[in-house]
Amino acid sequence: MIIVRTIMTALPEKQKEVLQTLLSMIDPLEKEKGCLSYAILSDIEDTNVFNLFSEWETRRHLDQHMKSDRFGILLGTKCLLSEPLQIKIATVAEFEGMEAVCSIRKKELLDPAVLTTKNASL
Repeated sequence: MIIVRTIMTALPEKQKEVLQTLLSMIDPLEKEKGCLSYAILSDIEDTNVFNLFSEWETRRHLDQHMKSDRFGILLGTKCLLSEPLQIKIATVAEFEGMEAVCSIRKKELLDPAVLTTKNASL
């Protein structure tokens, strides 16, 4: 799996325009072959900063996306930004879930008996 983080810092007077552009890309992008997810996050300390996260099945799928007109739209927002666009691409070899947390903490956090006992004491 490939995870892409794109950081965009909009000019304050262009913040709304950048957000509208990003929102218009969500639905079509999630339907794009190989795209597992796409999310836009706004920085809580600076509403002009947006973080885009997308997950791709393979690098080939991501490469096809980066050649697309849709990705060109994202690159075209550079005139609306106060800083250069930052893109970070990570290749993920494996995932771990809640079982890893339970193993590390030496507890069965998901054990229904533990949850019931805890809820009864609240």
